[in-house]
Amino acid sequence: MSNLPAECPRCAFETVARLATSPVPGVWDVLQCGRCLYTWRTTEPARRTRREAYPENFKLTPADIANAIEVPEVPPLLK
Repeated sequence: MSNLPAECPRCAFETVARLATSPVPGVWDVLQCGRCLYTWRTTEPARRTRREAYPENFKLTPADIANAIEVPEVPPLLK
């Protein structure tokens, strides 16, 4: 699609990367924040794609990210 957004909807970080693009040109992109790793598709509603519409309860600050507990490791697959 066109230009990347100016900031992450969840943490307002200004580095957003394009992870994937639709097979049909211009339909959607999958984007990811470089700080909090929030990932979204550009066709999702504004509450998922725009900072000003993102739910306040789920917004993150740099302090929230720095103080977050470690994400647990995914266990090995059962045989």
